[in-house]
Amino acid sequence: QVQLLDSGGGLVQAGGSLRLSCVASGFTFSTYTMAWFRQTPGKEREFVAAISWFNGNTDYTGAVKGRFTLFRDNAKNTVDLQMNSLKPEDSAVYYCNVQRDWRAYWGQGTQVTVSS
Repeated sequence: QVQLLDSGGGLVQAGGSLRLSCVASGFTFSTYTMAWFRQTPGKEREFVAAISWFNGNTDYTGAVKGRFTLFRDNAKNTVDLQMNSLKPEDSAVYYCNVQRDWRAYWGQGTQVTVSS
């Protein structure tokens, strides 16, 4: 079955960096677009970034463009989110995501807290 294991969250000061990692299993990783979303209490889960399986192209929400970078390693079945110049408004639980067979699969989430 599809499994996504998120890690790498933590507490960091504004301006700092974190790298989130997602290890995937249970499907052919190299043929799926992978994404990260985030959610804060009382708000809907929002898209952060995605990376295409086809050509490695990336897409970012405007709020993180120029600060976050998404990487995938098809040999290791991992997708990493490098987050630089972090802001307090980046604080959230971050979730790895894959859409497969018309269903969304999610990691367990990893908490990112950015202090001002």
